[in-house]
Amino acid sequence: MSAASKIVSVVIPCRNEERFIERCLDSLLAQTYPKDQIEILAVNGASEDDTEKIVAAYAATHPSVKLLQNPKKFTPISMNVGIKNARGGFILLAGAHSSFAPDYVEKCVSHLERHNADVVGGTLETKPSRNTLAAQAIAEVLKSRLGTGGSSFRVGTSSVREVDTAFNACYRRELFEKVGLINEHLRRSQDMEFSMRIKRAGGKIILAPDISTTYYPKATLHEFWSHNISDGIWAILPVKYGARLFKLRHLAPFVFVLGLLGTGTAALLYRPLLVLPLAIAAPYLSVIAGVSLTLAVRAKRPTLFPFLIAAFAIRHFGYGIGSLMGFLKLLLPERRS
Repeated sequence: MSAASKIVSVVIPCRNEERFIERCLDSLLAQTYPKDQIEILAVNGASEDDTEKIVAAYAATHPSVKLLQNPKKFTPISMNVGIKNARGGFILLAGAHSSFAPDYVEKCVSHLERHNADVVGGTLETKPSRNTLAAQAIAEVLKSRLGTGGSSFRVGTSSVREVDTAFNACYRRELFEKVGLINEHLRRSQDMEFSMRIKRAGGKIILAPDISTTYYPKATLHEFWSHNISDGIWAILPVKYGARLFKLRHLAPFVFVLGLLGTGTAALLYRPLLVLPLAIAAPYLSVIAGVSLTLAVRAKRPTLFPFLIAAFAIRHFGYGIGSLMGFLKLLLPERRS
């Protein structure tokens, strides 16, 4: 193995991440992997806060940190800027909202070689990004099966296994030469679309339980709502670019919202049909109330209960409405300026 092929290039797309980027960089600088074999490429997407200044300060004092620029702002473009500038034989696409266990990089490389894999990712520990009830509720929702649909990297796994996609994943460099770069049309879900191309090309993606990332999600219910709307849109919109990424579990919020809208509209036209939307809403509210109560009791914070109900509802309705918007964008002709 050549010297360059042992290098791990960590690419961090970042835009307006002043609250998180220091924690992310500190965790990467503390890696057990040989220091001379890690380079950290932070790609600034025209940030409007102090992200660029913070990264520049790190780059001035840590030779392994480099600041790159993406004036076009969007995450997939930042990813490609980093990939094109990477020297390593392995490329780790890292989220700025994450911090990494000290052995993260070392274990990624070890698993890639031991299991003859092309991509490896680990499990995700979600923690509140602020010490507020709303932030804690959001974190709890994203740790639960009801909030995530049972994504393997979120709920965990007991052994190394093949998966369809990975989060904060480490890739062999030759993959980008084989299947191409990140799809810059996709504002979200670009990692899933890239994973789909890898699998179609016969690549092997694995999830390892001993690789761990800490993730800090949105802190307010308003931010969480906007994030889920966008997630829902981009669960569907990749179809426009030839990629069907969604699975049945991704469509559950859409079907739920569509069912409520359809039966609710019918009830407005014919009042006896009011029983139909109630038959959908009542069991749903009972389930999220029961799960929210369980989580609040487990956390020993009774005041968390209403925030959990709100966060679950925002997760499901936001994603469902976003998916509906995504389908409408597919079906309706684009306006030309």
